[in-house]
Amino acid sequence: MKSTIENINKFRDERNWRQFHNEKDLAISISIEASELLELFQWKSSEETISNKLPQLKEELADVLIYSLMLADNLDLDVEKIIQDKLNLNAKKYPISKSYGSNKKYTELDSEDVDG
Repeated sequence: MKSTIENINKFRDERNWRQFHNEKDLAISISIEASELLELFQWKSSEETISNKLPQLKEELADVLIYSLMLADNLDLDVEKIIQDKLNLNAKKYPISKSYGSNKKYTELDSEDVDG
């Protein structure tokens, strides 16, 4: 992960783009790129988009990931740690015994163990 972030930063710094990559603008960029990713699926089935638009899907997903990694780096966050922390939190919200095979939100699961 660290080498990927270093490569992203090298690309950015070689172009003197750091000045444009503040936290607010990176968060906006994540949303914009996620919308572009969603647009590929609009009015199509998942299968149709995957079959016909895989190169574009890869590009848009890469944009979302790049901006996300840049934001984490700006905030001096350890990406692997924040992901593991979130997985741990989700494991509490979605215990296997209550959520297995279910698409219900944790607030809809019948469990006293779930912390909102």
